[in-house]
Amino acid sequence: MADRLSQLQDAVNTQAENLFNSIGCLFTSAAPCSFDKSGKTPSQNENQDDMTEHKRVFATVIARNAKDIDALVESLPSEDSSAELQANGCFFSLHCVAPITFFPPTLCHIFIHFQTASMKTLEQEGEEAAQRLQRGIERGDKLLEEINRALTDIANTQLAINRITEASQGDTIKI
Repeated sequence: MADRLSQLQDAVNTQAENLFNSIGCLFTSAAPCSFDKSGKTPSQNENQDDMTEHKRVFATVIARNAKDIDALVESLPSEDSSAELQANGCFFSLHCVAPITFFPPTLCHIFIHFQTASMKTLEQEGEEAAQRLQRGIERGDKLLEEINRALTDIANTQLAINRITEASQGDTIKI
């Protein structure tokens, strides 16, 4: 289920499409007119009943969509409550089963308190996980340094062994 702001954006986009399509239909079904002062009007291509039906359908769709937009705007939280919630550090998701404005005030306060407490808990858990991750990274860096030292020792030992074997074949030892 989309949140109310997404629903509002979809409704506005739909309204724009309806207005665009209605203007397009009016443009294609409108009779041409002349700009001369003779007063003659060309004959219409379509039946007047079809044009009236187009007008009625688009007017109904546009009016219905406007009512939907009004209802969505009314269901949004007021500007005062949003500023108050932000000041208290409470940020909650807008996609509820029922809009929060329809809940009784005590239930709203309980819901907001619950959301604030759960957000604080989640933030604390996130900080603890970040600290654990940082400690793990530090341990990994130390292990990487130890492995690099061991590989360097192994490489130096192999070079020394190669020098000894080459020297033994030539009866002189160089270290």
